Amino acid sequence: MNTTLGRFRAVAFLEGCSFLLLFITMPLKYWMSMPKPNYFVGMVHGLLFILYVLLLISVSFENKWSFKKIFLAFIASLIPFGTFIADKKLYRTELN
Repeated sequence: MNTTLGRFRAVAFLEGCSFLLLFITMPLKYWMSMPKPNYFVGMVHGLLFILYVLLLISVSFENKWSFKKIFLAFIASLIPFGTFIADKKLYRTELN
């Protein structure tokens, strides 16, 4: 967590978790008329997504990532479980 990449990986994990939590809160909102959990999880997810993108830009400049790698990292944030897979395939390669 001392490096930009470490912070990015931590935010990627949290963003992925918040994305998955939306799969729990969305049915609560629409099927059980409980909008509050979705409101809070949605707000946290939105903030984490913005932080993810900002850190993606920062880490990509710092580590001189190719456009392809930046694109794949961005797409990973839009797909369920994408940030977890990207962590294993894309981000850990920088640590070696």
